[in-house]
Amino acid sequence: MTSPDPVLAELLNSRIRDVPDYPKPGVLFKDIAPLLADAEAFAALTQALADRAKALGATKVVGLEARGFVLAAPAAFAAGLGFVPIRKAGKLPGEVFRKSYDLEYGSATLEVQCDAFAPGEKVLVVDDVLATGGTIGASVDLVRQAGVQLVGVVVLMELGFLPGRERLLPHLGGAPLETLVTV
Repeated sequence: MTSPDPVLAELLNSRIRDVPDYPKPGVLFKDIAPLLADAEAFAALTQALADRAKALGATKVVGLEARGFVLAAPAAFAAGLGFVPIRKAGKLPGEVFRKSYDLEYGSATLEVQCDAFAPGEKVLVVDDVLATGGTIGASVDLVRQAGVQLVGVVVLMELGFLPGRERLLPHLGGAPLETLVTV
């Protein structure tokens, strides 16, 4: 599903800058810094994410390190909900749930604190980009491992030319996957 609001999608997309050959030659990096620096666009994004969290019945919003934090935390605040970070291994104190996953050239591990959720909570996962789906898939698996209900995943931008959506669908268990901008 893409943004049901074409005006919002146009505003957001107009504030995402293309940076060619970053971080390596041949890669076109999608820089969201101009979007975050624009008060109107950032407010519209935050409100759209907060509205989805409320509409889906979320009780917590999860953000993925690092840019997902910047999107999910203000959305959680605007929706009157709590925020939970999912971090790279070794960054959280206390007992954690861990999920390792494969990257194009290696592997990574994500963690969430075991006491981050109360029984019966409903969780919305928010991130900036859906590319190959590995990081979001591992995060969704962590949410399930924590014993709470996934009500959906919302990403600012989906790289439609990569297989992220197809790779992520088996992790969702029927929960919706929504994107505000598809490139």
